[in-house]
Amino acid sequence: MNNFNFLSKTPKEIDKLIAVRIRNIRRRRKISQKRLSEKSGVSLGSVKRFESSGEISLISLTKIAIALDIENELEGLFEHVPFLSIEEIINGEDEKTEG
Repeated sequence: MNNFNFLSKTPKEIDKLIAVRIRNIRRRRKISQKRLSEKSGVSLGSVKRFESSGEISLISLTKIAIALDIENELEGLFEHVPFLSIEEIINGEDEKTEG
């Protein structure tokens, strides 16, 4: 899941791309939507809606990733971003900054 090509894509297109990739992983592992729902604790309706539209809550996506044993792939989505300027370093602007 780390090698997404999100350049020039809308949020909806990105959501759908993630859904297609998750569906393909599920199918390759020969897991039904019903079984994925049971393993993840995400309702069957939510699993079906996600695979068809890309719409899902972040917590449900995380549960599905754990159920498919691909949660480590989520870690790479927002890897540490390097500082853009010396001012950021001086001001201590890093992951500690909230908001």
